[in-house]
Amino acid sequence: MKKSISLGPPPQEPLAASRSLDEAFHAQLAKLNLGLPPISLGLAYADWAMHLAISPGQQMILAQRALALSQHALRCALQQPLATGEEAPPEPTADPRFTDPGWQQWPFNVFEASFKASNTWWHEAAQIEGVSSHHRHLLDFYTRQGLDALSPSNWPLSNPEVLKKGRQSWGQSWLKGYQHLALDLLERQQQKNLGASAKRKALPFKVGQDVAVTPGKVVFRNALIELIKYTPTTAAVYPEPLLIVPSCIMKYYILDLSPANSMVRYLVAQGHTVFMISWRNPDAADRELGMQDYLQLGVMQAMAAVKSLTDAPRIHSLGYCLGGTFLAIVAAALGARQPLSQRRGQDKDQYRRREDALAFDALPELASVTLLAASTDFSEPGELGVFIDDAQLKTLRASMARTGYFSGRQMAESFQFLNSRDLIWSRSTRRYLLGQDEVGNDMMSWNMDVTRLPERMHNEYLSSLFLNNALATGNYRVAGVGVALMDIRAPLLVVGTVRDHVSPWQSVYKIHRLTDTQTTFILAAGGHNAGIVSEPGHAGRSYQIDSVEQGHAWVDPDTWAAQAPVVEGSWWEAMHQWLRERSGKPVPAPVIDVKTVLGDAPGDYVMVRYAD
Repeated sequence: MKKSISLGPPPQEPLAASRSLDEAFHAQLAKLNLGLPPISLGLAYADWAMHLAISPGQQMILAQRALALSQHALRCALQQPLATGEEAPPEPTADPRFTDPGWQQWPFNVFEASFKASNTWWHEAAQIEGVSSHHRHLLDFYTRQGLDALSPSNWPLSNPEVLKKGRQSWGQSWLKGYQHLALDLLERQQQKNLGASAKRKALPFKVGQDVAVTPGKVVFRNALIELIKYTPTTAAVYPEPLLIVPSCIMKYYILDLSPANSMVRYLVAQGHTVFMISWRNPDAADRELGMQDYLQLGVMQAMAAVKSLTDAPRIHSLGYCLGGTFLAIVAAALGARQPLSQRRGQDKDQYRRREDALAFDALPELASVTLLAASTDFSEPGELGVFIDDAQLKTLRASMARTGYFSGRQMAESFQFLNSRDLIWSRSTRRYLLGQDEVGNDMMSWNMDVTRLPERMHNEYLSSLFLNNALATGNYRVAGVGVALMDIRAPLLVVGTVRDHVSPWQSVYKIHRLTDTQTTFILAAGGHNAGIVSEPGHAGRSYQIDSVEQGHAWVDPDTWAAQAPVVEGSWWEAMHQWLRERSGKPVPAPVIDVKTVLGDAPGDYVMVRYAD
């Protein structure tokens, strides 16, 4: 009788080695593909191609559209004169790449018209019925990136402004552009060769001297945050202090740039006692810091410290970007808590540890919650959604497992890629083709001051919020208990910005469906950063604003935008007025107790920088 041969499981060492080889190979492929695993993009295009192949009707529609767009582009080209010494008056265009009058003349008008027709056709072609929404998003986004790279404005022989400036400067603009390109390539190669030992590039605007200069003191510090209290500049202040929770994916001083455009300085000047969280820039040893640490060590301990330092039972709160998401979660948890007197003998808090319940009791009541460009419903995350799927998260997790963090450079490159038209191609045209020197400003300097995110926290953030939308569906937990945004009791001021690639305003607006409290919504001009830094006195500022009371009905974003009144000026003034209406009678400004001072603002944590 033959014995059956039993094959056991494969040895673990070869499995581990093969896994490491796969991860290294995938990482290299992702680097070549701007961080995107090629399988994700390949599946998206395959999904589109197969659905198009079995849809002769849609093929016919697209063919007709291609013919119509080509005829329109040709008519536009034939209506313009040949290039002469006199320039035709520029036609209005929403695309800043084609504002030069030279684009109105042949052959450059042909290049522009053809490019715009191609853009329109590909956008329509991406909307093939049957393709999954995520694949459609990937297809549309990456096709648009490819077309933007091929824009006639990016090439010297097809850009009339480049040719004109070269002639006028006797080639000096071209020579200067070549010098810029050579220096940038040399610097990039040096950084690549040095790797982890690369030196940090000096910031054009020094923290504590040029930016982040509003006077204040560090009055609390733990392993994750420093808490800054700003020195009052008015004789009287509102009794409710204001705690600001910035995003941990950026340095806090985006809200305290130069004195002329510092939100902190503006609020202090209006009589608000302002506290600011400054997040610590993590390293590999912090890889196990998670979302709960950021909520409890960060937001909740800062709230408790503000209450202890001021004896204020009620505080205003403001969160920006991811800091706003953190604040919304804590506000919901606070709204759902029960006072200790009502908790005895009841089992509603049976799943919460006693120490967690007591920690909530130490927090102040929220007089108001202000959320700036902060997502709470991640079902439509905008352009960021192209980076979020299981395949891409697998590649990202493998990268973070090697380092223990998501690097600031990776984050900066991702955000740059989201707005590549302005931040990559238009910048390259100005710098390399037109030979223009970059004029730095405080926001550009801040943008260079990148931060890291711990491995665990970033994984939990992407998985629970982006992939599973746990907060909007009431499935997110704080201290062991599920929270729902419907539990927020404090009045809400929610701000979105028109051109936000990170937190699209339509997505930010969805908080109206998730809460039932008095809500004021502001739609500000500008993008994710420039729309928030909107100091009074700056020309061209405007915003829309409208409010709904508790028990409000749902109004969709497009309807809201069509009917909300437009106000000229800075929305900061509306924010101050809104806070003032929800504040008590001003009291004499207290001095900062020297016993609580740990150092001068901007503190130590904001100074920590890494080469990556």
